[in-house]
Amino acid sequence: MTAADRTIDLSAAELRAVTAYALACAEPALSIFERDCPGDPRPRAALDEARRFAAGGRRTKELRVTALAAHRAARAAQELRRDAAADAARAAGHAAAAAYLHPLAQATQVRHILGSAAHGARAAELDAGDDRVGAEHVERARRLAGPVVVGVLARYPGAPPGGGRAGELLRELDAAVRRLATGR
Repeated sequence: MTAADRTIDLSAAELRAVTAYALACAEPALSIFERDCPGDPRPRAALDEARRFAAGGRRTKELRVTALAAHRAARAAQELRRDAAADAARAAGHAAAAAYLHPLAQATQVRHILGSAAHGARAAELDAGDDRVGAEHVERARRLAGPVVVGVLARYPGAPPGGGRAGELLRELDAAVRRLATGR
C-alpha cells in the first residue's frame, strides 16, 4: 500500500477548523482583489460560503461552486494583468475548497489546508512589490495554525513541488507548521 492509497480520518470538526484557518488566511487579501477588480463578487462569495461552513453550516454544493468561481475570477484578473488580485482570488477559492479536503494521504491535499495562506502571501508580495512581504505573511499564517490544523497537516505528506512563488511560500509554511507538530 502506498502513501497515496492510505485514507486519513477527518472529522467534521477538523474540516471546520481547517476551513476557518484557510478563511482567516485568505480574508486579508480580499481587499486587494476588490480594489483591483471592483464589481466582481466571486471571491467574497467563496469566503462567505467558507465562513458559513466553518461556523457549523452544512458542506454544500455552493462551497464547490463558489470555490471554482473564485478561481475563474483569478483567471480573469490574470488576463487583465492584475497579478496581486489573481492571487487574492485564488486564496479565496482555496478557502472555500478547504471544506473538501480529501482523506487521501496525497501531497496535493496540502493545498486545501495551506493554499489560501500561500496565495494570500503572494498577493501581498505582488501588491507591495516586495517578495520579503511573503515571509511576514507566512509567519502570521504559522501563528494562526492552531493544534487541530497542525494535527491534520501532520497526517499528510509534505507539500508538493512546483507552483511558482506561491508554491515556494506553500512549502515554507508547510515546513513551519510541521515544526509546530514536532516541537522543533
